[in-house]
Amino acid sequence: MAEKLGISGGIARRFQNNALTPLLAITALLMGLFAGTITPREEEPQIDVTLANVFVGFPGASTTEVENLVAIPMEQVLSEIGGVKHVYSMSRPGMSVLTVQFEVGEPRTEALVRLYNAIYSNQDWQPPSLGILPPLVKPKGIDDVPIVAATLWTEDPERGAYELLKVAHSLEAELKRVKGPRDVYTIGGALNIVHVELDPERIAGFGLTVEDLGYALAVSNVVTQAGSLLSNNVAVPVQAGPYLSSAEDVASMVVGLFEGRPVYLSDVADVRAGADTPEQYTWFASGPAAAKVGLDAVPYAPSVTIAIAKKPGMNATRIANAVEERLVQLQETVIPEGVNVTITRNYGKTADDKAKKLIQKLTFATISVIILAWVALGWREAIIVGAAVIVTLAATLFASWAWGFTINRVSLFALIFAIGILVDDAIVVVENIHRHRGLRSGDIGDIIPPAVDEVGGPTILATFTVIAALLPMAFVTGLMGPYMSPIPINASTGMLISLAIALVLTPWLSHRLLASAPVHHEESGESRLYRFFDRVMRPFLGGDNGRRARTLLYGGLTGIIVIAVGLVVVQLVVLKMLPFDNKSEFQIILDMPEGTPVEETARVLDELAEVVETVPEVTDYQVYAGTAAPINFNGLVRQYYLRTGGNVGDIQVNLVDKDDRDRSSHEIARAVRDALAPIGQHDGASVKVVEVPPGPPVISPIVAEIYGPDYEEQKRIGKALQAVYEGTADIVDIDSTVESDAKRLIIDVDRQRAALLGIPQQRIAAILQMALSGEDVTYIHQARERYPIPVRLEVPVASKADLETLMALEVRSQSGQRVPISEIATVREAAWDDAVYHKDLLPVVMVMGDMAGRLDSPLYGMFDISSQLDELDAGYPIEQRYISQPENTHYFSLKWDGEWQITYETFRDMGIAYSVGLILIYLLVVAQFRSYLLPLIIMAPIPLTIIGVMPGHALLGASFTATSMIGMIALAGIIVRNSILLVDFIMEETRAGKSLEDAVIGAAAVRAKPIVLTALAAMMGAFFILDDPIFNGLAISLIFGILISTMLTLVVIPVLYYSFRRVLRKAPAIETS
Repeated sequence: MAEKLGISGGIARRFQNNALTPLLAITALLMGLFAGTITPREEEPQIDVTLANVFVGFPGASTTEVENLVAIPMEQVLSEIGGVKHVYSMSRPGMSVLTVQFEVGEPRTEALVRLYNAIYSNQDWQPPSLGILPPLVKPKGIDDVPIVAATLWTEDPERGAYELLKVAHSLEAELKRVKGPRDVYTIGGALNIVHVELDPERIAGFGLTVEDLGYALAVSNVVTQAGSLLSNNVAVPVQAGPYLSSAEDVASMVVGLFEGRPVYLSDVADVRAGADTPEQYTWFASGPAAAKVGLDAVPYAPSVTIAIAKKPGMNATRIANAVEERLVQLQETVIPEGVNVTITRNYGKTADDKAKKLIQKLTFATISVIILAWVALGWREAIIVGAAVIVTLAATLFASWAWGFTINRVSLFALIFAIGILVDDAIVVVENIHRHRGLRSGDIGDIIPPAVDEVGGPTILATFTVIAALLPMAFVTGLMGPYMSPIPINASTGMLISLAIALVLTPWLSHRLLASAPVHHEESGESRLYRFFDRVMRPFLGGDNGRRARTLLYGGLTGIIVIAVGLVVVQLVVLKMLPFDNKSEFQIILDMPEGTPVEETARVLDELAEVVETVPEVTDYQVYAGTAAPINFNGLVRQYYLRTGGNVGDIQVNLVDKDDRDRSSHEIARAVRDALAPIGQHDGASVKVVEVPPGPPVISPIVAEIYGPDYEEQKRIGKALQAVYEGTADIVDIDSTVESDAKRLIIDVDRQRAALLGIPQQRIAAILQMALSGEDVTYIHQARERYPIPVRLEVPVASKADLETLMALEVRSQSGQRVPISEIATVREAAWDDAVYHKDLLPVVMVMGDMAGRLDSPLYGMFDISSQLDELDAGYPIEQRYISQPENTHYFSLKWDGEWQITYETFRDMGIAYSVGLILIYLLVVAQFRSYLLPLIIMAPIPLTIIGVMPGHALLGASFTATSMIGMIALAGIIVRNSILLVDFIMEETRAGKSLEDAVIGAAAVRAKPIVLTALAAMMGAFFILDDPIFNGLAISLIFGILISTMLTLVVIPVLYYSFRRVLRKAPAIETS
């Protein structure tokens, strides 16, 4: 009669000799190979963050008018949209810029449809005649971040940014033909225009006005398809007039008559085709490490940068390689001799390099656990374990692709970290088959099913306890949730697959490899272990002496746990969201005082660049004055792409590969910051060194949001708070939304006098705008130009510095008389009209900063500043809030944001996930052992992990980060597995008639080998991620947590169970099983 088997034994019997089993394994391998080939490779997980900027113009309106008539009504409309997390606005004279940030994970298309619907269904929000322009919506998302940046530069003195821009425009069309790019655009350079520089004296001398010239140009460049002429039964199309096609055509335009003779435009203005007046400057230079990347020394070269973003779901590595190949093909054809191309960003290459490195670590981790199985069990068993692990990894990779994950550092770290866990099921099954062969004789096919069935139940339970610990992390919200989600999902999927393979493939391989294997007996080794544990544990067993020893043990462990936690209090273990990664780039962000011309900004950037040139690890850098460098994910969230104007600038610094330098990018950035700070202070500028964040970015690491009923008072508080920032040790990169004091000029038109002359104010304003900002009155048409070429009227640059010249410009009255503007307008000086910021419908002033120094964690800097706010000279109390905005804005309050907010949300959600995982583990163990108290004994080692985790971080000088917390959560499931093995064995032994004392000691002795073996496997998997800057917290938690808790578990759990049984003997009413 066949032995009755459970589910696991039945599965083993069904598949151990089934021809489908190897085919299933081969299929899993092929699926993994397929997934590895087609899965896109990226360095970081692509977090679906949908942003949209809404630009609403209100020409001529003051900041207050824009705020009240545009920003506030628009904010109310936008905040009603479903799925919106935050609505920001910035109101300045003539313009409001609103930013809608949707919740993480909101589908982009659906979110934008709701946004457009809300905006365009409320177009009647203000009267059309008020002067508010239609809203312009520009969505942004993660796929708008360029993956490749190609910088064109030249040392040819005959060429400049203008010529480089023309080459870049030609290249754009070629690069768009590459499969995969979503957007290709160029940063830097001067546009091609026909410049008409007006000479007010000559214009007046010929009896003309600026308006006359603009009108003449506009009406002379009109072409229409007039229709068709029917002749001889043939329709001949007729075109009325040719377009202006060159600067010569423009210069030869007749713009008026003087003394009966025609006046040409060239008579009253200088007309030239070429580069526009520079409003931005970009240049390229090499660094001391340029030779390491094959770059010649370049002290200074004008440049432009082509940025290439990819389509969603496309492989960044393939696109980057294709772009590089296309650029090589275009050398000497589209790219002329003397123009050099340097790839200054290649996220495809960094993603591929990172993936290859991690796949190499994954391979080494797999080999290491196979070697461990070989040493502990034998070479046949090692082959079985290795095959099971490889098939599990292949199937998990396919499941990861099917779930929608890419191959990135987080998804690969999930597999590396899971290696040590995935191998456990196969080891347990193979070891038990091996043991049963020594206990009974017969055909291997009869031995395998009962052997698998015996450990099947505990193995299934242990697998689901690990999944129960990990899976709740997949529901962490905010930016951190999608970033870390590959870890719980991939690891949990891998655990399920490994369980299936342990019950299906492992018996099939064992049937073929272990049939002729010799049987090993290890009684002598077990007796030595028994004697060891008898000496260690016997003092804790027995009567009064044992009770005192147990009390000391429990009390001592509790004290050690308190001491371990106290390491955080005394700052031997620093709390931080995530440590900085060792990247090969960083940025220097410059904000000059408002009103600074771009030439002065370029001068300060040049001074900053001189510091960069002294850094030995720098290969090259690009300087952007008046515009922003190509954004990364950090720049997307901080909206660096909106940085334009004469007072802003960036320096993009590229470093040699991390394998070729001793210092990390964070250490280099910290050193550079100290050298750059004095330059910024000297010029009254804000200089920030911005590194690529390791995880979700924030506006700034330390952000204080000031709310209240009076915006001017909010700004005063902001300035006082900024002084506190500056007086706090290690606080750097300080800035605020409070703008510098500056002046503006207002030209007041005498409306009464102007009306008497028949001159509307609109014409005066238009003439002044044309003179100062230029007006594109028409466009010339050249067949092969990809970008329109405007005909721009403005006064020479020199005249823009002379107010008298501008006021001397004439406007024609209703009678035809020419009247200088100075006769109907006066000039007065006024204060700069500052911008006003809102967040979620409330006016806000933000003060921002970062923290360097020994702790290097913004949380400590924030709390240090927070403790000093009682001394803030405000004259009234300021409420500090840490989680939410104030509900009542009738008083002043301060809300802390930045890294603190995302840290709070992440650790809150992970704490909830930890709690849910513990509850699920408890329920699983209750279901298995039919007891409410026994699961508490089994889960007792979970707090013991703290004894290893915290001192481990202190010993290695590492911060306790979000990845450390992930390791602690995973430990809960891993350690409970050991407790289940111990308690289950003790219960079996006592049911077999052994005394409780002997069963307790025997459990530790017999189960020590499999427990230590699985612990070593998990630690070996974690060892290979110990050198990663971000995930070393996870590795430290696993290595030290498993090491200490495993050693303690072998003693504490049996002793604790012994105490539990002794208590139950005194309370017989309690049922345990």
